[in-house]
Amino acid sequence: MSSIFLEQSIPQLLQNIEQGALSFRDLADVTVQKINEKESETLAWVNFDSDKLRFESEQSWLKYKARGYLLGLDGLPFGVKDIFNTKSFPTQMGSPLWKDFTPGNNARVVDSVLLSGGIVVGKTVTAEFAVHALNETLNPHDSSKTPGTSSSGSAAAVATGMVPFALATQTAGSIVRPASFCGVWGMKPSFGLLPRTGVLKTTDSLDTIGFVAAHAKSLRPLLDIVRVKGPDYPYVYQYLDRHGSLPKKQGRPWRVGFVMTHVWATAAPYAQQAVEALARRIGSETGFEVEEIVWPADLQTSHDIHSIIYNKSLSYYFQNEKKMDSHVTPIMNKMIDAGDSITPDQFKRALTDQEKYCARLDQLFAPYDIVLSLGTSSSAPSRGVEELPDPSLIWTLGHLPTVAAPVFRSPEALPFGVQFVSRRWNDYLLLQGVEELVNRGVLPEGCTLTAELMPQVSTSDGLV
Repeated sequence: MSSIFLEQSIPQLLQNIEQGALSFRDLADVTVQKINEKESETLAWVNFDSDKLRFESEQSWLKYKARGYLLGLDGLPFGVKDIFNTKSFPTQMGSPLWKDFTPGNNARVVDSVLLSGGIVVGKTVTAEFAVHALNETLNPHDSSKTPGTSSSGSAAAVATGMVPFALATQTAGSIVRPASFCGVWGMKPSFGLLPRTGVLKTTDSLDTIGFVAAHAKSLRPLLDIVRVKGPDYPYVYQYLDRHGSLPKKQGRPWRVGFVMTHVWATAAPYAQQAVEALARRIGSETGFEVEEIVWPADLQTSHDIHSIIYNKSLSYYFQNEKKMDSHVTPIMNKMIDAGDSITPDQFKRALTDQEKYCARLDQLFAPYDIVLSLGTSSSAPSRGVEELPDPSLIWTLGHLPTVAAPVFRSPEALPFGVQFVSRRWNDYLLLQGVEELVNRGVLPEGCTLTAELMPQVSTSDGLV
């Protein structure tokens, strides 16, 4: 049985509530039903409380009826990745060292959703300290395959219709990969656009807050609600509030770049074929012009720069946990050890290189409204098998906004997606371009458990 959260976007759900076709209790009942049906075969949640959800839904409904109008996310259940502080649930960060830790406050982005009427269902499973260790969550399309990296609990909860959206984070590819492998929409906004207060810190210049959702047209209202705004945030105010949220100018076509990057050669051939075919499809649309971007040699060091910054930061922030290494996974210990061997000067140089990298990407993408690239380089590999390199880390290092779109099925009939990126602070222009492609039927509206548009890739013929 399908879920209303897979069938309707956030604006559609709110419209049905306003028209009397849905109540908050109806939404809570859907969440409870889908968790009861799917959780044992998905393991998306660290904890949840059905009774609490129903009680809070009833209280929110009374407030809505007394108020007489809906808030931006009124009555909508949502999941919270278990590295965000929450008052009502422990924040355990995927580690036994922090089992049952209760911070006593909410992350600021959680409070933003609550103030807009959202209701926390519970905490979704994350990797240990949101890094690389495979967690218990199962891919809802094939339990033998990986569900992705550290935001996999959030993606699996959305993919199975348990919630319409969930909070997530990305330091390398932890929104885009789960979104691609689980077949849902994801957004990693521009670095600094969403506040990180009350969220586990792993890497100061990389950690980015975002979200996953079942529908493309749920992304914009979520971004509107959780981002920072106003002159107290001078960069956001200058580059986005005053200019960046303006739509594309009328009278000229959409300028779309298609970039392969230095990881293209390692991608599965069917993924290459699928993305190339999508670039051709977009280029055939009236009002769209697609141009291939030649990836310059000086941008091929992204993974090395990222590795230095990431490992050194982990070795600093988790030095106390390292002392209890019997409770820390081998992969985390290995990364901390690697960070310990990096000198302060090497770390400073890498941060300077990152600044140059950001400026170089901004220059490269300046002629384009949006840019198309690989999402992941294949559909989900088997559990325990390392994913092929993909461009997610590149855009994270460059502080660019990214939208992960669930577009394709592999020859195994497993989902995989693409990424659309734009220059930093062009988040709304990026969303406008993606929404236009959805409106034209080039991209699916929903996720891969319900989308009829999702083409399957043939090993020989590309798209069919």
